[in-house]
Amino acid sequence: MTGFLFAFIASFTFAAKAQNPAIADSATYLADLKKELVIEWPKNRTINLVFHGHSVPAGYWQNHEVHTLESYPNLVLAKLKEWYPYAVINVIVTAIGGENSLKGQERFERDVLVHKPDVLFIDYALNDRGAGLEKAKEAWEKMIQSALSKNIKVILLTPSPDQRVDILAAGNPLEQHTNQIIKLAETHHIGLVDSYAQFRQVAARGELVKHMASVNHPNLAGHQLIVNEVLKWFTK
Repeated sequence: MTGFLFAFIASFTFAAKAQNPAIADSATYLADLKKELVIEWPKNRTINLVFHGHSVPAGYWQNHEVHTLESYPNLVLAKLKEWYPYAVINVIVTAIGGENSLKGQERFERDVLVHKPDVLFIDYALNDRGAGLEKAKEAWEKMIQSALSKNIKVILLTPSPDQRVDILAAGNPLEQHTNQIIKLAETHHIGLVDSYAQFRQVAARGELVKHMASVNHPNLAGHQLIVNEVLKWFTK
C-alpha cells in the first residue's frame, strides 16, 4: 500500500471516528465551559484542566530530560490564553513517568479529584501494554466513572508512539489499546483525542522519527500533533 493511500485511509478513518455519534461532540461537549472562558473579571472564576497520565504529558523527552513548557498540556495552555485572554486557566499535570493506569487509578482521588477538574484528560495507553487490556480497561473505567459522578468532563487520549512498535501493522498492541479507548469514549459518551491516528498518518509518510525526541517520547513537533487535537475541544 502506498504511503499516500495509507494516509488517505487513516485520515478517512479518523474523520469517521470524529463523527461517531456515540463519542461526545467536540463542538458542544464543552459548550458551557467555553462560555465561562470568555467571562471577564470580576465575574470569572478559575478553570482547572487536569492532565493525568505517564511520561508524555509530564514532558519527558530524551535522557530523562523534562521539557515542561514544550509538553502538550502547557502548549495547550499557551494557545488557550491566546483564544481566551480574560480566562484564569490552571493546567495541572498529575502525570508520573513510567506509570500505568493501574497506579494512576490507585491515586486518582488523592492526586486528581482533589484539584476539582473542570476537564480531565487521561493518557495512559502507552504504558498500559504491560498491564494488559482487561486490567487497563478496569482502571480506566473506574477513573471515568469516578470523574463523571462529580460532573467532570472527561476526554480520553489514545497513545502516542513507541518506535519499537510498528504502528502501521494491523492489530499491534498500541492499536489494540487505541480501539479499547475509543470504545470507552463511546460507552460513556465522553471526549476523545485520537493521538494515535495522527501519528499513524505521520508514520505513513515516513516522517515519524521527525516527531520523536526518543524511542517513546514525542518532541515538540510530536507534542504539537496532540495539541492540535486537544484544541478542537476548545474552539469558539
